Amino acid sequence: MAWLALIISGLLETVWAIALDRSAGFSRPLPTAVFGVALVLSMAGLGYALRTVPVGTGYAVWVGIGAVGTAVVGMVALGEPASLPRILCLLLVICGIVGLKYFH
Repeated sequence: MAWLALIISGLLETVWAIALDRSAGFSRPLPTAVFGVALVLSMAGLGYALRTVPVGTGYAVWVGIGAVGTAVVGMVALGEPASLPRILCLLLVICGIVGLKYFH
């Protein structure tokens, strides 16, 4: 259950990061509200997961999922460049996340 909470929390990190960008410095109410809710839920899930998963592993997985998710949303939906080197680097991050889970 802790790993499921950790994965969902990592995905929520992607949500709050994109909402933060879309809030235009907290000047737009809906993205600002989405940011706040997603941030709280993401942190709560991370906190829950860290009761079982070691902090180094849990935090690295959480950040990795959030970073990869945010980069993918940026490339797919926000017009950021999707070059082969960027995609390969994201695949390396995913390999690191899988490795941390596997060797946990």
